[in-house]
Amino acid sequence: MKQLGEILLEEGLVTEAQLLSALDEQMTAGSSLGRTLVELGVLTEGQLVQALAAQAGMPFVDLDEYPVDRAAVAIVPAALCRRYTVLPIRIDQGVLVVATADPGNVMAIDDVRTVSRMQVMPVIATYDNVLRAIDRFVRADGEMEDLSNAFEESQAEEQAAADLSKLGDFVEDDAPIVRYVNLLVTQAITDRASDIHIEPTEHDLRVRYRIDGVLHEMQRSPKNITGGVTSRVKIMSDIDIAEKRKPQDGRMSVVHNGRKIDLRVATLPTVWGEKIVMRILDNSTASLDLRDLSFLDHNYETYKESYTKPYGMILVTGPTGSGKSTTLYATLNAVSKPEINVITVEDPVEYRLAGINQVQMNPKAGLTFAAALRSILRSDPDVVLLGEIRDHETAQIAIEAALTGHLVLSTLHTNDAPSAVTRLTEMGIEPFLVGSALDCVVAQRLARRLCPKCKVPYQPSPEEMEAARFPWMPGEPVPELFRPGGCTACSKTGYKGRLALHEVMRVTEDIERLAVAHASAAEIASTAVKQGMTSLRNDGWHKVALGQTSIEEILRVVA
Repeated sequence: MKQLGEILLEEGLVTEAQLLSALDEQMTAGSSLGRTLVELGVLTEGQLVQALAAQAGMPFVDLDEYPVDRAAVAIVPAALCRRYTVLPIRIDQGVLVVATADPGNVMAIDDVRTVSRMQVMPVIATYDNVLRAIDRFVRADGEMEDLSNAFEESQAEEQAAADLSKLGDFVEDDAPIVRYVNLLVTQAITDRASDIHIEPTEHDLRVRYRIDGVLHEMQRSPKNITGGVTSRVKIMSDIDIAEKRKPQDGRMSVVHNGRKIDLRVATLPTVWGEKIVMRILDNSTASLDLRDLSFLDHNYETYKESYTKPYGMILVTGPTGSGKSTTLYATLNAVSKPEINVITVEDPVEYRLAGINQVQMNPKAGLTFAAALRSILRSDPDVVLLGEIRDHETAQIAIEAALTGHLVLSTLHTNDAPSAVTRLTEMGIEPFLVGSALDCVVAQRLARRLCPKCKVPYQPSPEEMEAARFPWMPGEPVPELFRPGGCTACSKTGYKGRLALHEVMRVTEDIERLAVAHASAAEIASTAVKQGMTSLRNDGWHKVALGQTSIEEILRVVA
């Protein structure tokens, strides 16, 4: 058998100098040659596994590109695939071909052979690649359908018109309806969904997931399981199951792959029953760095100048679901230090942050934004995060806090950054106070990010550029842009993940004078652009030119 070093040299993956350097490092560190080369950045994980496959005389597959046969996947139970991190990918002349990152695991191959009753041929793939492929292909949709049918049958056997509102904590953990709801949630988390919509219709129960900002229908179940599903979700969220006439809110937590994930639950009475929306709150987004939020360099520097000041007000604006909370939490992570007292007032508290005092609104007990803000200003804060400015009273106290030596971070619902100035004056705040207290406004939207594996380069026509109002002068060379393709890694959508578009406006002396003069948002915007502000649309065009997203996506999210 050839040595790994020989194979790497023959494939041209390393030079002799790199190999000698890695051998020296290996002797010092005591790790394997392949692992040392990966740690030194000479090889990628995929290249190493490919070389090891060649050394062992076994085929290597890239599961992001490989056309996996779903019929083969269905032969091996999902639990077995996840336990051993293996995935059947095709049937070749009666032999089941199975991708694995550990071909030496004889027990895994034996168990797959036993359950499939077929001969098994292992092929090698990277561990991360197999995990991603399992998430894509070993789905719970079929099992959810079986469970909904099982629940329907058991319900028919017991009583056709059973009172499902009595479905309580006494239900066994393996009852079909309990497993159905659990699978619904775990599959949504696996699919990177931000929201789960459970919607009763006239004839059935529809389930949709919002993935990368777009709703996708995932499941339709029989109408008569609606009561059971609704009651089960309400019980898990500590919501009154007997109350069906008015909207209610709750919260639940699940453990997925060893991580605790919170879900915010809202019910809404409709003509066909109660609609439920579950917002998935992944705590990992609360620990993001601001540099991870796709700020262009000049926007980041402008924003940094504001949040590093000891006082003043910073507003993040945009519609619901545009990433405002994520930006504010990332800002808190940037400013939070042991010597600073940070207090937040939120409704609800979406993410729990270490080292930060978080206050949950409770209007029934009289704890409104305004009341809480008055109280926390007596608690010696340095930085105050206010979930949202909704009324005159809250706005007035927040402005006064910013003027008395506190850094105040908050959100406001406006279409762009300049409109925030006029919105505050419409709330009844004196224009001179707005100009003095407000330091920076960030407007943002979320656009889908092109899948890096399948995005397609193309040369747009001048007509397309003009129709989209892309900043390009006729006569200049047309730039190479990218459009969505479609591969297994992105579920054939052409997009994977999202990025933020930003409009960062510093409140300069000129803008302060315009605010005092009751100028319109258009006049403020014109001045801000002259002073270097990049509009949301132009920020989007920059990201299109960088190959991060497409023209169609910018036109979808920015008016």
